[in-house]
Amino acid sequence: MSAKAARVTTGPPERHAVGRLGWLRAGVLGANDGVLSTSSLIIGVASAHATHEGVIVAGLSGLVAGAMSMSAGEFVSVSSQADSEGADLARERAELRQDPGGERNELAGIYVKRGLDRGLAMQVAEQLMAFDALGAHSRDELGISDSNAARPVQAALTSAASFAVGAALPLAVALVAPVAIAIITVSASSLVFLAVLGLLGAKIGGANMLKAAVRVTFWGALAMAVTAAIGALFGAHV
Repeated sequence: MSAKAARVTTGPPERHAVGRLGWLRAGVLGANDGVLSTSSLIIGVASAHATHEGVIVAGLSGLVAGAMSMSAGEFVSVSSQADSEGADLARERAELRQDPGGERNELAGIYVKRGLDRGLAMQVAEQLMAFDALGAHSRDELGISDSNAARPVQAALTSAASFAVGAALPLAVALVAPVAIAIITVSASSLVFLAVLGLLGAKIGGANMLKAAVRVTFWGALAMAVTAAIGALFGAHV
């Protein structure tokens, strides 16, 4: 092996944002939902002239119900994805047993489409299948790899925890703010929280930070305005 090749192969592995997309989606979206739904609920109840205790109970109920709902929904969704992936892998495993030559040609064809000549593609397919046939086909034919494989429990726990953390932020503000100014304080602080989460999610994911912050803040402000209007329209003393 040449010195140049050694330098190429011994460096540290590159880190890409795509490897973080699974937990980033569940974590950041969960926290955003926690902040937005709980703050909107608190603002709507406060706009209906509820007592301070009523506002806090509504916020706490929203935190618990939202975290459970996010966890259950994420678990069911990702479990369905995992089931589909498992069925595809089982089918591929059976095809490898029944027709290994045909599967090798199929894998080589994929590499030809990616730019390799036929002879080299066959060599690559043979060597990869000798090392891990199912892994090669799951990755290059089915698009299933360790970085994007469905993990239902991880997704459910991440969604529940991130939602609870996000929901706790406006709830904490409502706890310390007098009910007379709860709408203003919860609205302002929640928009700041949403903007920070938008910036953080964009930074980790390698996206445009300003665009993400503006987008999440705009929709957050709209949701809070709508719930405040509904609370004021149907106001009742709790």
